[in-house]
Amino acid sequence: MGSQNADNQHADNQQSDGYRDEVDRLIAAWKRERPDADLAPLAILSRITRISRHLDLARKDAFAELETWGFDVLAALRRAGSPHTLTPSQLMQETMVTSGTMTNRLDRLEELNLITRLPDPTDGRGSLVTLTALGMKKVDEALDQLVKYERTFLTDLSEDEFKELANLLSKLAANFDTETP
Repeated sequence: MGSQNADNQHADNQQSDGYRDEVDRLIAAWKRERPDADLAPLAILSRITRISRHLDLARKDAFAELETWGFDVLAALRRAGSPHTLTPSQLMQETMVTSGTMTNRLDRLEELNLITRLPDPTDGRGSLVTLTALGMKKVDEALDQLVKYERTFLTDLSEDEFKELANLLSKLAANFDTETP
């Protein structure tokens, strides 16, 4: 896991100041101040953090009329397939939020006519949440816009680089998928 390899591998992308990006600048400053520190993880994780910030902004733009949390709930219902219905517990699991948070989100989405809630015929205490036609339209539009934005971030990658990066990130993400947020 040598940062030396990463530096050499991307030398052709360097800017006139000798750094490819702000992370290179940050690492160089730390190396100057803390030559004893192993900074290799910064080359990857600091870039992931910075990319995440850009993706968050792209999501906000893509979801113009929806909050990110709203998209997450609607998307879970959309992915469930016809009739696009889940229980609140299933939605909590899909979106990794608490019961109280989910109740508030469902109240808000119901006010916007993006979902309906009906009693669960198999569980007298429970309810079923269903995506409305308007909710489906909104989540589909948001997804199309999000994919369009995200595609622009990846235009510099070849097909092989794209696949390699996807595989490496999947491997890294697997470490987090077993943890609770």
